[in-house]
Amino acid sequence: MSIEVQRTVVAAPVLRVVPTVAAGSAPTGWGTVRAWWRDPLDYRWLIRTLEHRGALPTMQGIIAMTGAALALISGLTLFSAAGPQGWARHVTVFTTAMAVAWAVSWAFGRWPSERRSLVLMAGANVLITGGGLAESCRLFGALSLMQLVLTGGYLAMFHGPRVLALHAGWSLASVLTLAGMVLRQRLGDTAEAASVVLTMAAVTAMLMPALHFCYWVLRMDALTDPLTGLLNRRGLDYYVSSWFRPGAQGPICLMTIDLDRFKDVNDTYGHAVGDRALVQVATCLRATVPAGAVVARSGGEEFIVLVRLAEHAAVVEAGRLCRAIGSGGVQVTASIGVTVAGTAAACLEDLVHRSDSAMYRAKRAGGNRVSMAE
Repeated sequence: MSIEVQRTVVAAPVLRVVPTVAAGSAPTGWGTVRAWWRDPLDYRWLIRTLEHRGALPTMQGIIAMTGAALALISGLTLFSAAGPQGWARHVTVFTTAMAVAWAVSWAFGRWPSERRSLVLMAGANVLITGGGLAESCRLFGALSLMQLVLTGGYLAMFHGPRVLALHAGWSLASVLTLAGMVLRQRLGDTAEAASVVLTMAAVTAMLMPALHFCYWVLRMDALTDPLTGLLNRRGLDYYVSSWFRPGAQGPICLMTIDLDRFKDVNDTYGHAVGDRALVQVATCLRATVPAGAVVARSGGEEFIVLVRLAEHAAVVEAGRLCRAIGSGGVQVTASIGVTVAGTAAACLEDLVHRSDSAMYRAKRAGGNRVSMAE
């Protein structure tokens, strides 16, 4: 194996990262729950994906209509004979007006940033809880608190499990407060209060985390290569999109790793042996790459490693990966193309193109070597 340090200057046309849907492997048992809890959710990536699919205006319209429905529900209680009286009526008027403003901001404003999104949902939670607790009929107040499911659904879709856990805590606190008011109003009717707590807790505090967990499992299934358990091309785009944001720390090194003459392995020994070889290479990469690196199988016998390394360290690391693959029990070698860029000028598609071109240069030189692109 040799390392080429000569530069090859590569033009930089935009290479579109094509998403591929594939089933994935995940930890089992409590390991899956821990992975779900720790997994970062990239808000910007989700918004960008919805926008790319043309679904963002539809989502915004649905959220605006939901806010209008909340305002209508709250406003109707003002015309009910059993509606809130005294100070509670003023609270209901305020929550109705704020719900209208909330709906208008979603209908005619731009999609909010991640921080503003959290502020809007926190405000909606306060309005829903205030409106529910202000109801003179406590059972109707319990029904009003079920509207917390709506904000919980939004948080489950656009924010991570930790934010959803905070929402579940707020919902449970709201329910317990309402149950205490029921106890005081009904002179210690603990059975009714307990029924309110259990019903509301099941709906507002438990339903959304369970749904979000299922959604996360399916999302990971779509972002994972089914054979090797590594990320696929879509998963790579998802997990490294934050690396390319303004202000992110660099440099960024991308390595394209392609197994040499892998078609001969499939033709000689069969695809089952070839699949086992790919799994062993994936295992080798997991064990060999530096901490913090992101590894993906981009298709066929090609792998991508993204890691924060400067140029000299990137060449050394690529050589180490090349030797590790060649000395494994798979009896295959690899050609590796390497490119390094600063964060300010970096673009994933461009890095993939440059590294891919350098990898083919290594192949033309005989394979089992590293080539550096500029």
